Amino acid sequence: MILYQLRCAADHEFESWFRDSSAYDAQRKQKLVTCPLCGSPEVEKAIMAPALGRGTRKAEEPAPAAPAEEAAPAKVALMSEKEQALREMLKAVRQHVEANADYVGDEFASLARQMHEGDVEKRSIYGEASPDEVRALVEDEIEVHPLPSLPDERN
Repeated sequence: MILYQLRCAADHEFESWFRDSSAYDAQRKQKLVTCPLCGSPEVEKAIMAPALGRGTRKAEEPAPAAPAEEAAPAKVALMSEKEQALREMLKAVRQHVEANADYVGDEFASLARQMHEGDVEKRSIYGEASPDEVRALVEDEIEVHPLPSLPDERN
């Protein structure tokens, strides 16, 4: 899986996951990659910093310890209007799926595969799947998408 930072013709920026770079190219060519804010299919990759691993520490270099009395700082953000609108859209997508699809719990991967193979009638479903199950579905070209989860929904 690869995460791309994307920008539409109206200069909206957003991120999207793809199986690999050729999957992005194929979906973009078919105009399946669209801006979540304006719906434009005119989307290009935006400049993004690569995610680099930190490597391993040498045995003689212990990791710095945080003082016991201090809690780790929380990551926080002040969102612009554009980001707030995107957050509301993500919330609406989740609510739409939950209202219009069947919850199948941890049977999701199995049921999605059965539907893809034509063994079970296709319908909209959502549920839980392990990272390995999701990876196997994607590798078998079974289109699944993670439901957006916003930080305040986990509290």
